[in-house]
Amino acid sequence: MHNGWQARRCCVYRTGCKRGRRMLHGFYNIFILSSLCCRLKLTYKAMNKGLTLITGADGGMGTILTQKMLEAGYDVIMACYSAEIARPIYEKMCKNYTQKVYLMQVDLGDLNSVKKLAEEILSQFTSLQIILNNAGVLCHSAQVSPNNIEYTAAVNYIGHYVLNHLLLPIMGKGSQIVSMASHSYQWYNLKENFLAPKTQSEFNRFVQYANSKLSLYYYTLDAAKRWKERGIRINIADPGDVSTGIIRQGNKIIDFLCDIFYRPFIRTPEQGAATMLAVALNPEYQKYTGTFFKKEKPCKPNKKYTDNIKEQKMLQAMTEKILAENNIILPQF
Repeated sequence: MHNGWQARRCCVYRTGCKRGRRMLHGFYNIFILSSLCCRLKLTYKAMNKGLTLITGADGGMGTILTQKMLEAGYDVIMACYSAEIARPIYEKMCKNYTQKVYLMQVDLGDLNSVKKLAEEILSQFTSLQIILNNAGVLCHSAQVSPNNIEYTAAVNYIGHYVLNHLLLPIMGKGSQIVSMASHSYQWYNLKENFLAPKTQSEFNRFVQYANSKLSLYYYTLDAAKRWKERGIRINIADPGDVSTGIIRQGNKIIDFLCDIFYRPFIRTPEQGAATMLAVALNPEYQKYTGTFFKKEKPCKPNKKYTDNIKEQKMLQAMTEKILAENNIILPQF
């Protein structure tokens, strides 16, 4: 009786051990498979998809664009006006992401600075997949660039125009440029003296800003035709009204009221950046070029502008005059 009970206990013990070993073995296999899947997932995320240049990458939507392009697997050049201000953001990006991050200084309102940035990029890299023309200013008073161009026009339009063209030699089939638009482009017709310096009495910050965005649109329409055979796409993205520093008026009372009654009801930088990111990353949008995007979707062409050949030719003539006056020679494609 006693021996039988011991035998049964021993049998149960052995059976329990076998079951335990099988369970442990099963858990071990699950652990190994999970680890492998995690490694494969991390490897997929870390796959390098190429190089992206982002202007104005040191704040507002620029920081969001940098984060998302790194997460998407791209190395990023942060082209910023102040390297000192941008450095903490740059260091954070380097710490948080496996992709490579480069910090470069540029004043888009100074064509010599633009040429220097282009030379630095061309000397270090042989391929550039994406340019995000994000930087922009809305000046409170009349300012003139070192090249004798009204400063809003210099930064928002001319600087990006020259930078994009200088970098074309390392952009090939499948590469793309996306510029930050604004619905304000529809507020005014293009002024003949848009690029010329203004006195304070002549200066209208909203006209200059709107005209700079309209110029980017005209540039997009023209470049899309010129670069189509090379397979380089160029589009423009409207972020909507976004709560960034650009909407500050420089008046304490107005800015205070704006913070209470305006900012809470407009888009966050994350929401604003979404349209440019969609244009750059959504596979469904890779067929588009020369297109205006709004709220993450392509818009129907506005014939008031797409068919306005007179203003487009006027802008081209003004641009070529500025380039000639500053001895800027662009690659011909």
